[in-house]
Amino acid sequence: MNLNEIQDALRQAKLDGWLFYDFHNRDAIASRILGMDSRFTSRRWFYFIPATGVPSKLVHKIESWKCDHLPGTKFVYLPWQQQFSMLKDMLGSAKRIAMQYSPMNAIPYVSIVDGGTIDLIRSFGVEIVTSADLVSRFESHLSMTDWESHVQAGKAMHLVKDEAFKEIARRIRTGVPTKEFEIQAYMHDIMRKNNLLWDDGPIVAVNEHAADPHFEPTAGNSFIIKEGDLVLLDLWAKLKKPDSIYYDITWMGFVGTEIPEKIERIFRITADARDTAKQLVTERFASGVPVHGWEVDDACRKVIIDAGYGDYFTHRTGHNIALEVHGNGVHIDNLETKDERRIIPGTCFSIEPGIYLEHEKIGFRTEIDVFVTDEGKVEVAGEIQEHVIPIMNL
Repeated sequence: MNLNEIQDALRQAKLDGWLFYDFHNRDAIASRILGMDSRFTSRRWFYFIPATGVPSKLVHKIESWKCDHLPGTKFVYLPWQQQFSMLKDMLGSAKRIAMQYSPMNAIPYVSIVDGGTIDLIRSFGVEIVTSADLVSRFESHLSMTDWESHVQAGKAMHLVKDEAFKEIARRIRTGVPTKEFEIQAYMHDIMRKNNLLWDDGPIVAVNEHAADPHFEPTAGNSFIIKEGDLVLLDLWAKLKKPDSIYYDITWMGFVGTEIPEKIERIFRITADARDTAKQLVTERFASGVPVHGWEVDDACRKVIIDAGYGDYFTHRTGHNIALEVHGNGVHIDNLETKDERRIIPGTCFSIEPGIYLEHEKIGFRTEIDVFVTDEGKVEVAGEIQEHVIPIMNL
């Protein structure tokens, strides 16, 4: 935790402080920003960073060690009445503070503090504002070392993607019936050999399964891949090293030697939408004009709406990427939520428009990861897909 940097950010935001609170290890954001002990916590604790001055911490007598690694004045409570009175005293004259709270649950990633605790703090005459922008700054900012781990993961992931398409071609040529989940298992093997770490996936989706944005193959639901099929691969992983950053891409292939005109045309709509979103980010940072997550979503979505497929783009344009594949920074979203946070230098996010035609049993998506350097330069690690891959030419 960099106390000076946090206090500087609080003063810039005209806030009196940032109150962290947790119970039963529910707030992973507080845990990471404050570097909390990973042991299970069965009692409530609070840590208050004022915009100026010395922080303070409130811990239960049974777990009085909980915040000992953090600077500041320590208060220890036992009965609940003492907890309430000490917390009020700890906040002092603060009138406007940040917490992991989001009005109307607009940004659920930071909507963590329970309503009762919000009521308690408000009863002290304190206004609570969302910590969303602070979280974005202190949770999602990447160093160049972080970025390099993303780049290295990307090299491995593109290898996995390329080999998966080649394996589909090889198995079809040799007449080996192959299901989606078997290609997923083949990809898992390459990912393990390349020292990658992932929680679930990747997605291997054929035809109507590609029309389900979160389809994941199993032995029971998988289709056999055959000539004439459209194949979607969505894969995400990071290096199996501490503090590595995820890499997340989606590519499309067609099991044939030539791509049907309709397949290529619809794919190009998603690619144009993707490129339009990236261009907006590039132009805004080049000109010094702020750009927000919702604006990038709007720019991307407009391309698909104008092409007549707006009703079939059924998710946000992208998500923050950091230590988790879905990080806590700015999301590219004005559909599921309106993310009004400003995209800041040093952050990474996906741009992944899709068109999902369930009635035609087919779906499309393209995905890149965009990184904005501290200097405002917009980077994409790895190749960007421009056309559907003719798998049988591999």
